[in-house]
Amino acid sequence: MMRLRLSVAALLASVAMSTAVHAETVVLTAARMVDVLAGKSVDKPQVVVTDGRIVSVGRQGDTVPQDAKRIDLGDRTLVPGLIDMHVHLTSDPTISGYNGLEYTDNFWTVIGVANAKRTLDAGFTTVRNVGSSNYDDVALKQGIEKGYVPGPRIVPATYALGVTGGHCDSTEFPPSVQVPSPQIANTPDGFRAAVRRNRKYGAEVIKVCMTGGVLSKTDSVGAQQLSYEEIKAIVDEAHMLGMRVAVHAHGTDGINTALRAGVDTIEHASLADDASFKLAKEHGAWFDMDIYDDDYILAEGAKNGVFAESLAKEKAIGLKQRQTFRAAHAAGVKMLFGTDGGVYPNGDNALQFAKMVEWGMTPMEAIQAATRNAAEALDRTADLGAIAPGRYGDIIAVDGDPLQDVRVLQHVAFVMKAGKVEKPAS
Repeated sequence: MMRLRLSVAALLASVAMSTAVHAETVVLTAARMVDVLAGKSVDKPQVVVTDGRIVSVGRQGDTVPQDAKRIDLGDRTLVPGLIDMHVHLTSDPTISGYNGLEYTDNFWTVIGVANAKRTLDAGFTTVRNVGSSNYDDVALKQGIEKGYVPGPRIVPATYALGVTGGHCDSTEFPPSVQVPSPQIANTPDGFRAAVRRNRKYGAEVIKVCMTGGVLSKTDSVGAQQLSYEEIKAIVDEAHMLGMRVAVHAHGTDGINTALRAGVDTIEHASLADDASFKLAKEHGAWFDMDIYDDDYILAEGAKNGVFAESLAKEKAIGLKQRQTFRAAHAAGVKMLFGTDGGVYPNGDNALQFAKMVEWGMTPMEAIQAATRNAAEALDRTADLGAIAPGRYGDIIAVDGDPLQDVRVLQHVAFVMKAGKVEKPAS
């Protein structure tokens, strides 16, 4: 028996050594690297990635395994894989309003496949998909993880929860047209059940429509739509299940009620005030503000079929949201990078970086919002958000220096996700 145990132990040790010997190692070098944890640029970095994770971050010339694959990115800058905290991959902004009725339900999953590749090629290796019908975001996540299609790592919300007649309901039809609405509830217990149902079918974050919105046809953009008791029930249930809560909220009352209930992120936050900033800081909540959207909606919305009512709401709120962004940042509110991709084209996500700098952030702060901060808000700092030992080999490269001109992030030259090159440098 002892000999058998020794033989098995030797076999296992041999297998382990064989695995270690054949572990895939890639060494990346470039002119510079953005260190989002230290908040500085590093010259002549050398990053070693083994089996999908970063094992060391040093300087060119440091010792590396002899059989490692080397990728020299020349005069480019290494940046952590970007994280967009607010996307809708299964949406296409060029098909808006009633135009979407021309397509079958599963068409939107196909749209998601195309958008996933565009988003990954743009340097976004992780996204939080905050709302889709038919559990399409879960299907897309499964397809990417199984290797059927390329795309970013997805944190899915499935259906965004809301009330009858609210922003997440279908309000553009007459009473004779009934649309299945598994996301709609009207009591605290009803919302508890909805949280459990979303989690059952794959949600990893809960999205709630707390106020009216721009693209819904009939509601007021700033009006509160859930009571304190309802949002508190959602938060308590989600937190008990280990999930975080993202709240769509434009109006002041809805924002502040959600913050008092303990939500984790406020999406849009257009009309947040000084009380909102104070509450966010007290509760440790994040603001996730899509401040590029206004340009696209007002320029392209009418052509794309956006409702006239929605265009009017955007005209009323777009500038105010940007002014709130500047005030929230100045007040020290924790900020994230979220574009509402799908309201403008997925794949163009990086256009927002320049707006964030225009409205008060430094380039480093804008990049940190899409890396370090996002990883913290996702509770994924062990895996995501920085080029650091132990984290996934999610690394992109851009020509030039994004700390001097953040717009270079709009043209990503190289993408690696979990140690696999998804977009090779030309």
